[in-house]
Amino acid sequence: MSELPPALAEVVDDFAAVPARDRLQLLLELGNELPHLPERYVAAHEAMEQVHECQSPLFLKVEVDGSADQGKRVRLFFDAPKEAPTTRGFAGILHAGLDGEAPETVLAVPDDFYLRLGLAELVSPLRLRGMAAMLARVKGQLRAAA
Repeated sequence: MSELPPALAEVVDDFAAVPARDRLQLLLELGNELPHLPERYVAAHEAMEQVHECQSPLFLKVEVDGSADQGKRVRLFFDAPKEAPTTRGFAGILHAGLDGEAPETVLAVPDDFYLRLGLAELVSPLRLRGMAAMLARVKGQLRAAA
């Protein structure tokens, strides 16, 4: 099993620590904690990438800040409607687990890490595919920014 960044490992551990029936509640809580979109993206939504594999509209943008001397950090921005709590929850997992990490750390996250969350028995495979697509788009934007 590949190593996860500490914050993402903590999220996975949180899911593992609760019974299956409580995992959806945890997912919804992470969706509620998703930060508001910065004004620069609210006003320029076309600057974000839509993840078409998600069942609900979801847009994301990846930025890398910092310098080579001080260390570069990934900044993740997600936009999903409040009426899509599962999609927002998946975005919340990625934000909580990967925002602020080094680009190479994010690129090393296993593509199927979401299977460790124990959600496969609670949500449809299509929904899980949407989460995999979010991570793939994050990695794609990071590679394009390099």
